[in-house]
Amino acid sequence: MSLDKTAAHPGAFTSALHAKCPKCREGNMFANPMYGLKGQQMHKNCPVCDYQFEIEPGYFYVAMFVSYAMNVAEMVTFAVGTYILTGSENPWLYIGILLGVSLILSPFNFRYSRVILLYWLTPGLFYDPERVARMKKM
Repeated sequence: MSLDKTAAHPGAFTSALHAKCPKCREGNMFANPMYGLKGQQMHKNCPVCDYQFEIEPGYFYVAMFVSYAMNVAEMVTFAVGTYILTGSENPWLYIGILLGVSLILSPFNFRYSRVILLYWLTPGLFYDPERVARMKKM
């Protein structure tokens, strides 16, 4: 009977959902909760494996495009949902709902646009299960 070594490692989707380091999947990418009074603060390096999140200066500017795509998808979804639920054609109803949704979801979009960028849109960045063990030996 052989043991599957990958069973003990967290999956990419679960780790991304909890905003864990894409390299070791253990350390937190962010220093504080998504919705809090201190705003969003991202660690410069992973607290567990010391991976530097900002690969080069200005790297997270690309996350703005991901956030924009997320925001457009959310706006279309809520606009269609509002029309289906209310049947209203009043533009002020849509403006109020869509601006409110945009403000409420902006911390979510900020955080997960960076997570998506690091997990799935960065070529050459792969999970390294041995990274934590190597860092502990140092």
